[in-house]
Amino acid sequence: MNPQANLIFIISLLLGTTITISSNHWIMAWTGLEINTLAILPLISKSHHPRAIEAATKYFLTQSAASALVLFSSMTNAWHTGQWDITQLTHPTSSLILTSAIAMKLGLVPFHFWFPEVLQGSPLTTGLLLSTIMKLPPIALLYMTSHSLDPTLLTTLAILSTALGGWMGLNQTQIRKVLAFSSISHLGWMAIIIVYNPKLTLLNFYLYAMMTATIFLTLNTIKVLKLSTLMTAWTKIPSLNAMLLLTLLSLAGLPPLTGFLPKWLIIQELTKQDMAPAATLISLLSLLSLFFYLRLAYCTTITLPPHTTNHMKQWRTNKSTSIMIAILTTMSVMLLPISPMILTIV
Repeated sequence: MNPQANLIFIISLLLGTTITISSNHWIMAWTGLEINTLAILPLISKSHHPRAIEAATKYFLTQSAASALVLFSSMTNAWHTGQWDITQLTHPTSSLILTSAIAMKLGLVPFHFWFPEVLQGSPLTTGLLLSTIMKLPPIALLYMTSHSLDPTLLTTLAILSTALGGWMGLNQTQIRKVLAFSSISHLGWMAIIIVYNPKLTLLNFYLYAMMTATIFLTLNTIKVLKLSTLMTAWTKIPSLNAMLLLTLLSLAGLPPLTGFLPKWLIIQELTKQDMAPAATLISLLSLLSLFFYLRLAYCTTITLPPHTTNHMKQWRTNKSTSIMIAILTTMSVMLLPISPMILTIV
């Protein structure tokens, strides 16, 4: 793609995200979401492969439907209350429609079907944008309307998302699909706590985005898309592969690593809210996703492929990894000891 065109699309993405996050009026929030959708479409379909065109079409249709629902929800609320302010969403029907629309935007169960397919059809860099920056505007809208959302509905969606995200990721061999189901599972953790402690949702999202960015950028550096090629990629940059192992375990939420922090805080908050059964259930369901993270980690560094493999050994590259990956990897693994400082900032 032409670098100038690429730059315009990236600037439009940032513009759309900023408009939605900083707006008070529903129409401006909707405008930002639309700019975002239109800016990401060329980035998804830039390879001109039929799979990429299919992914772009699916993304356009689902996001259009979700945007229409956001507009319908705000109009219903304005009709009943005379308010166009985002924080004044008080009508129960409007909040129900909005929850459905945002669930569709994010890819929460039962509106999750588009997300793995779109991520599989996109390049790794576009997949990174879809998994991180494109999730920020809908989460910001949930944050602003969190006081009027239905806790029972969100808890149900969250537990279903964690269950299906873990369960459907088990038999995948394509790494982008595994990361898509991982995203659905993490969104479940964010959705369950949004009503009780919205800031915790944002903290969870920031840490998730950081760890996901590390994984996507690492995979892009070693040029790996499937589990079978991941097995032989360790010869390219062994140190980077070792850090990929730790980042995957951090994304799984294992204790000494950064990813444990949001899970720990969410379980603590749920217990305070007398939701110990929900906390227990969501913790047990996250063991499903732990299984496929461990499988990825095992293929990354621990296992050597059998000698009958069809893949040639890769040459070790002299290309040094970028400083960005180094910083992100360090933060993805080592932030847990400074968690009190992070909590004072948030």
